[in-house]
Amino acid sequence: MKQGTRVEVRSRFDDHWARGFEVCDTVDEQDGVRYRLRRRSDGSVLPVLFSDDDVREEKRRSMWWM
Repeated sequence: MKQGTRVEVRSRFDDHWARGFEVCDTVDEQDGVRYRLRRRSDGSVLPVLFSDDDVREEKRRSMWWM
């Protein structure tokens, strides 16, 4: 994923997907690519790296009235 891509993150607590993040850096490691994420609401960069399994592109939600 490219920098600026809006993503959802898998919660380690309840295994649900949380919205409101974007990729701010991609880190190549021996065991694969990891992502540094920024919370869009306040611009904070999260202090941990996330694997491909825990990040997915944000899904567009349809509006029920459309």
